[in-house]
Amino acid sequence: MIDITNTNIDIVSAHYVGNKTNGDELLLSRTPIDISDLRLRELLMRFFLSPFPEPEFFSFTFTDNNFSLNPVYNFVSEVFDNKKIFHKASTTIAKYLYEISLHPQIKSGDLFVTYFSDINIDGESTEVIGIFKSENWQSFLKLDTDIFSLQYDDGISIDKLDKGCLIFNIAKEEGYKVCIIDKSNKSAEAQYWKDTFLQIKPCSDNFHNTQQFLAITKNFVTKQFAEDFEVTKTDQIDLLNRSIEYFKTHDAFDKKEFEKEVFYHPEMIKSFRNFDSQYRQNNEIDIEDSFDISPQAVKKQARVFKSVLKLDRNFHIYIHGNKEMIEKGVEKDGRKYYKIYYENES
Repeated sequence: MIDITNTNIDIVSAHYVGNKTNGDELLLSRTPIDISDLRLRELLMRFFLSPFPEPEFFSFTFTDNNFSLNPVYNFVSEVFDNKKIFHKASTTIAKYLYEISLHPQIKSGDLFVTYFSDINIDGESTEVIGIFKSENWQSFLKLDTDIFSLQYDDGISIDKLDKGCLIFNIAKEEGYKVCIIDKSNKSAEAQYWKDTFLQIKPCSDNFHNTQQFLAITKNFVTKQFAEDFEVTKTDQIDLLNRSIEYFKTHDAFDKKEFEKEVFYHPEMIKSFRNFDSQYRQNNEIDIEDSFDISPQAVKKQARVFKSVLKLDRNFHIYIHGNKEMIEKGVEKDGRKYYKIYYENES
């Protein structure tokens, strides 16, 4: 949890980073921005920090955890050691981002590098370096009430940060604590911010343990389960509901307990364990077999645990509980049907 009650915004440097492949320019400023105006500082705080109310935490990574090979890790480490070089380091970050912005669909944009002090994370006050990129401008109108003329311009919406990251001066030896925002779509060219520029991986914390195990479970139920067993769509939905219900009703996760409560049959448990092991190996995921469950991660993952049975283009049936209350059949003329039982109507 991030608390910005006493946070100060100390320095802001801004640059323009184009797409090198498309022949766009890299424009570097000579000095930091003047942020002495109190209203401007308030707007910048809102623009930079409001998108991070309940962040997911990552850490910098590189081959064999040799962080010294990660460019952004090096840049921010130098600034945390010597704040006086902040603006120079911001130009180095802009140059690096420009050099790796090679996919033709990566958008040009305004880059802001910011130094914050007194951000509180989990009860600890620390300094933070923020890197933000605004790729989409919006048109706005301004009425001059002296002569009642209407003017227009394009600018940055303070409520729509496209890309951003906060790097906390915590756990340097483990790759720092990092959280990110990326409002781009999930296509390959959009991943350059997280994977190519920052080169980060999920922290081994309760949030990501919860999130990743639920992702493994969803992939097993929706992909492998139907291959190993003769099941219906309602069986799959039932398992998804049982999985998410376990995480909603328990404070701590225990893998053996989860398997017993959700999959219950020895052959199903064996199939899940094989899939789980292979999935972790293929995706280089390391999850403990027991951890405290993160309610924030459960809430986020619950959105993708679909409990909807889609029938042609005519009906959607939402199944939230007992699958015994729905019965599948086929008429003599070949038409398929579902029979639904219920006790109360509202």
